[in-house]
Amino acid sequence: MYKLIKKEGSARRGEFVTVHGTVQTPAFMNVATCGAIKGALSAVDLKEIGCQVMLSNTYHLHVRPGDSLVRDMGGLHKFTGWSGPILTDSGGFQVFSLASLRKIKEEGVSFQSHVDGRHIFMGPEESMRIQSNLGSTIAMAFDECVENPAEYSYAKQSCERTVRWLERCKAEMQRLNSLPDTVNPNQLLFGINQGCTYDDLRIENMKRIAELDLDGYAIGGLAVGEPKEDMYRIISAVEPHMPSDKIRYLMGVGTPGNIIEAVYRGVDLFDCVMPSRNARHGHLFTNKGIINLNNKKYERDPLPIDPECSCPTCRNFSRAYIRHLFKSKEMLAMRLCVMHNLYFYNMLMARIRDSLDNGTFEKFRAENVDILDTRI
Repeated sequence: MYKLIKKEGSARRGEFVTVHGTVQTPAFMNVATCGAIKGALSAVDLKEIGCQVMLSNTYHLHVRPGDSLVRDMGGLHKFTGWSGPILTDSGGFQVFSLASLRKIKEEGVSFQSHVDGRHIFMGPEESMRIQSNLGSTIAMAFDECVENPAEYSYAKQSCERTVRWLERCKAEMQRLNSLPDTVNPNQLLFGINQGCTYDDLRIENMKRIAELDLDGYAIGGLAVGEPKEDMYRIISAVEPHMPSDKIRYLMGVGTPGNIIEAVYRGVDLFDCVMPSRNARHGHLFTNKGIINLNNKKYERDPLPIDPECSCPTCRNFSRAYIRHLFKSKEMLAMRLCVMHNLYFYNMLMARIRDSLDNGTFEKFRAENVDILDTRI
């Protein structure tokens, strides 16, 4: 259940109550694709860096170790040791981005696994069953991820199919949640808005899926290479048609500046692999902008990554030491940097929430939206 606490313009400060805990929003979900953060972070680490929601990947967990194994181990929460809310994506994005030789039909998608080449079929019902086995707090509806840009006629057909698939997802989830041996009988379902960068398709699709009275609504198919101005335009076009009493999630976004601008336009939830991926290559977020620890100027730098940061990495280690770890190809370099970047993101969201609580979000936006995305 989503509770709106207050607004500043379109920006929303809220709480999202789930069976696995209450999420203070706006919030960033930390991406643990296969049940762990790439860069050697565990569920224990996530608690220390202020994570509220862990996001795992339906497709990857279905392929390996298999969702039936996760179910037998008691579901994702017991399997990973994370007790807070977990969101699982539907597998749709990975089916359309990773799988080779895929074939789309009304029933669903046939494709080959990127791991071992075996043939897999996934449609709305299969995705819901996999996510039910995983026992996540929030399951995402199975949708078609259309390449951007796409022909208008194909984007329109795809939107219509995504709505039909969503109706099937809802029916199957209701069935699964009613079974006596379901891992999480309180599993929630989020629908996904699609329509490429066509405002009219986006608005019509949002109106259609809003009628299904789901637990939350996501905007998908953005941050896939289109200019950020197009993304902001689409969010602004869709937002008035998103139910105000339901939580809103912008999938796969993004930079600190992207997040601030999307909060400004009324979004509550975010996820992105970028902060952890960039960290594994020494690209780190600070309150003064983005630094690259591989640069020689940090070779003898005694300062922490960000002198204003209180993460475990910044409390204990210097830029010079972490740069040495990268040059020595020590795994610890990645771990320390991923910890910093995710802590930075979780604290960014806390600062956004504080500014909304205090009625100073507009000032916070003006002071931070550009500098945080600037490379030093």
